Amino acid sequence: MSLKTLSPAFLLCASLLTPPLLAPALGATATPLHLFSAPALSPDGRTLATLDTLEQADSDETPVPSLVLRSLPDGKTMTIPMPCSDCIPSSPSWSPDGSHLAFIVRQKNTQNRQILRVGREGKNPETLLKFTGSLQDLRYGPRGGLAVLAIANARRDPGALQAGAPETGEIDAKEDEQRIAMVEKNGLHWQSPDGLYVYEYDWQSGPAPAFIGTAAKGNGDAHWWQAHLSRFADGQEKILYTHGLSQQIGLPLVAPDGKTVSFVAGLMSDFGFFGGDALQLDLTRPDATPIILTKNSKATVTGLSWCQGRLIASSVASPKTTIQALDDKAPLMVNSDDLLSDGGGEPRIICAGDQSIVIRQNFTKAPEVWAGRIGDWQQVTHLNQGLSAPVKAESISWTSDGFSVQGWHLAPLSRPASMTRNGKVPMITEIHGGPSSAVTPRFLRANSDAAVLLKAGYDLFMPNPRGSYGQGEAFTMANRRDFGHGDLRDVQRGIDALEKTAAIDENRLGITGYSYGGYMTMWIVTQTNRFKAAAAGGGIANWQSYYGQNGIDAWMPPFFGATVYDDPAIYAHSSPITFIKQVRTPTFIYVGANDVECPPAQSLEFYHALRALGIPTSLVIYPGEGHGMRGRDHAIDAQKRMLVWFDRYLNARGASPEPAN
Repeated sequence: MSLKTLSPAFLLCASLLTPPLLAPALGATATPLHLFSAPALSPDGRTLATLDTLEQADSDETPVPSLVLRSLPDGKTMTIPMPCSDCIPSSPSWSPDGSHLAFIVRQKNTQNRQILRVGREGKNPETLLKFTGSLQDLRYGPRGGLAVLAIANARRDPGALQAGAPETGEIDAKEDEQRIAMVEKNGLHWQSPDGLYVYEYDWQSGPAPAFIGTAAKGNGDAHWWQAHLSRFADGQEKILYTHGLSQQIGLPLVAPDGKTVSFVAGLMSDFGFFGGDALQLDLTRPDATPIILTKNSKATVTGLSWCQGRLIASSVASPKTTIQALDDKAPLMVNSDDLLSDGGGEPRIICAGDQSIVIRQNFTKAPEVWAGRIGDWQQVTHLNQGLSAPVKAESISWTSDGFSVQGWHLAPLSRPASMTRNGKVPMITEIHGGPSSAVTPRFLRANSDAAVLLKAGYDLFMPNPRGSYGQGEAFTMANRRDFGHGDLRDVQRGIDALEKTAAIDENRLGITGYSYGGYMTMWIVTQTNRFKAAAAGGGIANWQSYYGQNGIDAWMPPFFGATVYDDPAIYAHSSPITFIKQVRTPTFIYVGANDVECPPAQSLEFYHALRALGIPTSLVIYPGEGHGMRGRDHAIDAQKRMLVWFDRYLNARGASPEPAN
């Protein structure tokens, strides 16, 4: 239940008191933030395609990306025109000879898709396909074939983070099926069978088109945790590897010679937020089993790439990014304090020819594109020059139950004088989603929740407790069947350690989070009165009732070890509702009305209990939203409400907080 892109915060009672600072937030400026994503490098390494987005801090509009070509190393640009004013490009892919770039175009708020192709210079556009439904993950093959993942007449965009379709009529009577298809003569030739939902794939070189991918039967949102590794060709499937209960797989990558496939395997809580060990399977042997390439690693692999004939793993090694070759040739390892990624929040690099691409950033340094041989990157873009976040960011570590735990302390460089009392300042702890995820040093965008809180004068503590990525698979597994217990001890001890070195006011601590962070917020206020205010976004109050309400229940047995019907006690063991009468903390609650992952019924259950118990609370359910606030108007409203809430309980004039327990 990760959430990487959206906001945490909100509440009713807008009349509580006017917050001193609202959006635009941290470092707001007339200069927009330039973001890069989906980098695709031509086979000779000389031309880079990216989706470029301009984000205005003071805009209520969701920005639309442009498809941009850059020549390397000079960075000269060409923006590819779109066929309509509301067209959104995605998934750029180069032909094997580098003569063409293909990409998907979606018309906003419709199911109308196209696949277009342009020449190397971005000219001479050609329509390859018009389609009604979903298209994603466009890929050229080694012989020039073009494949895509497609859902004909999709009920909605794929992914459990998206707003769910209305649950009316006969439930599950029709389920979307995502299949691998080759684009041929303005049509699709299906390569995977019906009855399967394919999540990812890569081409396998050979005389006839073939693919290696991950797939499961039934509902695509719900069943990814059971997805197996298969080979697909001409509508047929051959299963290659089926994982155990407490392991998921992702990022299949076939070697250039087609003889092996590498992938990431580990305990994962969401499709798309991959992390674990790197495994490799020999495709030439029918009886082969995968071998672990990163056994006993103290890092979490989040990306795999073939670069200059070598398999490269990109990893979170808290607090660093690690880039490492997984072979017995001359050692190749790069460690960086910056996040090196493809534009996302997890480490990943892109390679072609003798070049590799990273998008480099940290909490205070805005992202830019860098290119070169691995570890010898040179800056290509300077579009965010002069942009910075006025904060101090520090990695801290502490021990808890024998674990070495890491987290981040962020403090504004200046704050309103009223925030400091007796030389100490208030701090809000923000728990990340997942739990299989991690806070990485990603630039603080001005419209993010973290930036809004820092701008208002609060310090932030962003821990990576057990269950997080960054310290190997054993650490990620450490909260299995123990949600909320060990990870809360990690968080508490992190605050204890931080208070020894920073002027944190113990009597003005707040807690917030979204998704698993929303659950942890609900859980924490049932376990301790240390925090004087809380804001829980998209949370979970009762694991037992949640099991039957959410649309992705297959994620739960890997973490709880059994279904709720087989072991209800382990679900009650970690449910906030079990301990609800211990709550004393004023708690703000918000959620999307169409959230499939953390349905609003969970927030309603928690809100109802707090109101019945006389605990100050408020609940906002945002219409049309899925798992997170994608609408800027809703995100801004949530942030304003959250600030009002924290200011009321942590920074009200004349307040005399009770001693913390």
